[in-house]
Amino acid sequence: MTKLEISVGILATVFCLSVRAQTVNVMTLDQAGAQTVLQAARESAQQRNAPSAIAVVDPAGDLLAFQRMDGVRPASADLAIEKARTAARLQRPTGRLRTTSIGAGTAFVTAGIAALRGGVPIRVNGEVVGAVGVAGLSKKNDTETANTAAAALSRRHLSVRVTEL
Repeated sequence: MTKLEISVGILATVFCLSVRAQTVNVMTLDQAGAQTVLQAARESAQQRNAPSAIAVVDPAGDLLAFQRMDGVRPASADLAIEKARTAARLQRPTGRLRTTSIGAGTAFVTAGIAALRGGVPIRVNGEVVGAVGVAGLSKKNDTETANTAAAALSRRHLSVRVTEL
């Protein structure tokens, strides 16, 4: 063996020994938390006399809980889910999305982005753990109901997933 081969072998051994498995704690919205958000949205909508479709999703936008209240248009179901997905994936309220630039509306539709008010991320300690989407008859009621629901979550409705890297 040459000195170069020995040096490479020693370096490889040193680098391999110094690598340790890292663990990452990720907060996720569990089913109890999703139901808490759903219930808060339903109660808020009832207080406003604003029947709504309500969707709760995880950070990836996958559906965790859904309810379509009596008296809601059938199309509101899809709108609520898309609002929640958009808020979760973009990590901001859907009412803040702008479609004023030329072509933005087409781009949003093509990308499956719902640039309509009523989608709000659910944050715990600044981290997005999911989102809620509300669709009914009024964008004002949708936004207020979604904000109320997103604020209703407490830490006890979160689970912590440990991931090793």
